[in-house]
Formats: sequence, C-alpha cells, structure tokens
Amino acid sequence: MLDLTYDTPKVKTIAGAKHDWELVIGMEVHAQIASNAKLFSGASTQFGAEPNANVAFVDAAMPGMLPVINEYCVEQAVRTGLGLKAAINLNSAFDRKNYFYPDLPQGYQISQLYHPIVGEGEVLVEMGAGVARLVRIERIHIEQDAGKSIHDMDPNMSFVDLNRTGVALMEIVSRPDIRGPEEAAAFLTKLRQIVRYLGTCNGDMQSGAMRADVNVSICLPGAYERYQETQDFSHLGTRCEIKNMNSMRFIQQAIEVEARRQIAIVEGGGKVEQETRLYDPDKGETRSMRSKEEAHDYRYFPDPDLLPLEIEQAWVDEIAASLPELPDAKKARFMGDFGLTDYDASVLTAEVDTAAFFEDVAQGRDGKQAANWVINELFGRLKKDDRDITDSPVSPAQLGGIVDLIAKGDISGKIAKDLFEIVYTEGGDPADIVEARGMKQVTDTGAIEAAVDEIIAANPAQVEKARENPKLAGWFVGQVMKATGGKANPKAVNELVAKKLNG
Repeated sequence: MLDLTYDTPKVKTIAGAKHDWELVIGMEVHAQIASNAKLFSGASTQFGAEPNANVAFVDAAMPGMLPVINEYCVEQAVRTGLGLKAAINLNSAFDRKNYFYPDLPQGYQISQLYHPIVGEGEVLVEMGAGVARLVRIERIHIEQDAGKSIHDMDPNMSFVDLNRTGVALMEIVSRPDIRGPEEAAAFLTKLRQIVRYLGTCNGDMQSGAMRADVNVSICLPGAYERYQETQDFSHLGTRCEIKNMNSMRFIQQAIEVEARRQIAIVEGGGKVEQETRLYDPDKGETRSMRSKEEAHDYRYFPDPDLLPLEIEQAWVDEIAASLPELPDAKKARFMGDFGLTDYDASVLTAEVDTAAFFEDVAQGRDGKQAANWVINELFGRLKKDDRDITDSPVSPAQLGGIVDLIAKGDISGKIAKDLFEIVYTEGGDPADIVEARGMKQVTDTGAIEAAVDEIIAANPAQVEKARENPKLAGWFVGQVMKATGGKANPKAVNELVAKKLNG
C-alpha cells in the first residue's frame, strides 16, 4: 500500500533589492506518443530516417487527402491519463489551430483545445525522503507535431524535413503548482519516468521525444496562497513562457535567470509583458521570441475533416486493467517487501528495466544485500564503461549467484568483488568459477588458527603493542587474510585474533 503522507518542500525564494520573491511555475510537456505510425497517417515514426522518407500524402497536405485517426495513439493517450490518475473524457474533439509553420504544409495544426481527451490528474513529485509536492495536471490533449526546418546546410536556402510532420504528441499541461527550479526538473523527471513505465513515450529528450515549455512568474509571499483560495490568477505575476526546453539542467538555469529578470523589471518600476522567450545557455539569458498569443489569436475552430471522438467506458476499463505497476507503487512495495531504504528504492525504481533487474536478483534472497550489489557494484561498473542495465554483461541470475555464495559463507565480501569482476569480464557461472579457481572461503577454524598462531609467533613486538592498544589487532587480521589469500572467513579471523591476543 502506498503511503501518501509527506511534508511539502519549502518554496524557493529569491532576494530582490526591495523584497523577497517567490516563484510560480507551470509546465506544458510535449511527449511523443510511442507508436509505429503517425497520428493521421500510416507513415513511419522511425527516428533518424533519411529526410522526407517517412511522409504520406496527408502529411504533405496533398489536395483531397483526409486525416484518419490512429486508434492506437488514442489508446496511448488514455493509458497516460490513467497513469496520472486523471479523468478520461469519453467525448473529445479535434480543432484546427491556425498558425503558420513553415514545416507543416497544411498551414494549421490539428490539436484539441475545447474538448481534450484527458482531464484533471496529478503527479506526486518527490524532493527527498518524506518530502513531496503534489502537482495537479490540468489536461492532456493530442496533437500533431510539425516537421523540422534546417538552416545551416546552405548560406542562401533553408531545407525542410517532413519526417516528424504529423507525429502524434501528447501535450501534458500542469497547473502552476511548481515552486522552484529543482521542483520543475523533478516534475519532468517523474513525468518521464511514468510514461516510460507505461510505454506511452520513450522520454528521449535528446531526440525531441519529450520537451517542455516552462511558464515562469514571480509573486510576493502570501500571494500564491490567495490564488489557491480563490483560483484568481490576478494574485500571481504575469507569466512568461520559455519555449522548447529539452534539458533538466537548462530548465533549472532558465527558470532562475527568467525569475531574476522579472524581479529586476518589477522592482525597477516596470511591467512584465506576457511573451514567449528562448533560453540561451551560452549567454545565460532569456530573450524574447514573440508576444504570447491567446487562444483567440489562433482562430481555433472544430476540424471539419474529423468527427468528434467518442470512446466507450468499457474500453477505458480494459486499458486500466492492463496498466503495469507504476513507480510510486513499486517503490513502496520494494521498501515493504525487501526492507529497502527510501533512497535505495528510489534508485532501483528510477527506470523500469532497473527495477525488473533488481527484482530478479532479489527474489528469495536478502533484499538489502541484493540492492547493495546492484547499486554499488553493478551500477558503478556499468557507469565506468558507459553502459546501461539493458547492456549489462552480468545477468540477474549471475549476480544472484554471487549473493547466494556470500550468504552460504562460501566466499567473503572481498572474494565476491574479485568474483564479480571475473563474471563481468569473462562470464560464466559464479559457483563453477569459485570451484575451478579455488576461491572458496576457508572456514576450517583449525587451518585459520594455525595461520593466526604463525603470524603472532613471528611478530612478538606487535603483540605487545596490540595488547596495550587493542585497536592494533586489525594489523594481525590483515596479515592473516594476506597469508590465506583473502580466503579465510573474516569473522573467524577476528574472533581468533582477539582470543589469542587477550589470552
């Protein structure tokens, strides 16, 4: 059962020359729907194809070509809404957004304004153990993406690649509930995690599969609380939108820069103008792109080529029944079933592949030890080699085999690390490797005692010092481990050294 008790994080404040200011942030996240075909055509959505290779007649706006809705894209949007605990609208509709895109041949975008497919939902954004902010989702609507204009291939001409034209997007719109740069990055990270678990978007920000428009405004302390009570936006400052952000680090930088710009304007007696801006990370500034349009500026009207979209509750219920276990629930289960800390459970559930790998390792074993081996040894080695869990040379069965050998006392922790390196680089069954290479831990107390006696007899001066200062007993333990090639049971060595020195 998921524990929803948490403390709310402190609101980010920035000190101005005259006042302390709070930040109010909302985000519009564009997530490419994971589908093999586009929203209104059968053209491929493959990334990296030759320019204009994935273009159907309707994408190119050829005369007489009509859009046909891709049912799977609708299903993916519904699945996303359910994953965000959102209301699913059984009746929705598509509208034309009249805005000139040089890389959208039809001259308008098919989107949803008045009747979106998904209504209000929520995302729990964790900011540390027991600290979280609940960010409300206002809506999710489906729309088509534009293509790509290329300006750096010729000094006199621009080129257009229509491969992305018509690709299905979900625009996930949050309420202005985010209160700082770190929260904004954490919100996008959590949203990305959820859609990847759901399989509705791959979340690849580098390829443009997920990008965000960030709305930033400032207000004096107490103003946000008045907005919450009244839902009157006049209590908040004028917002500016920072367009097309695809980096968590740049999002945080851009919010900080834009907030300070607005503070300087207001405290200087000026007025913040509502507009769309771009962030320049090289100059560390935002710059004006265009004045912010309102809905009426786009002359929205119902798309005459597409009937209203009507779906059945039974179909929604069927999709709901097929949802996978989502990150919050999985994290809570890992903490309960395997006794993991909040931090370890968060790390292991960050990616669905990582969670599955850990669970395979931990089944029937000590969960904490399994977590330590996955997080510390495996993740550390993979990071060193710039690999991820899907490309791991060590399988869950192999790592579980190492954990089993430690639990049975066949190998010590030190030997286990040597064994892990062999399995990582050479492969093989851990138990067979231990047997073949003579790596089994020495548990015969007689053999260990003989080694301890030999070390003590050879170092009488060290014995006297250790009897005066018991902390020096560790030197003898180290010498015994060295003499036995690290194979002696460390617990037995410590006990025998203490006994002999104090005897």
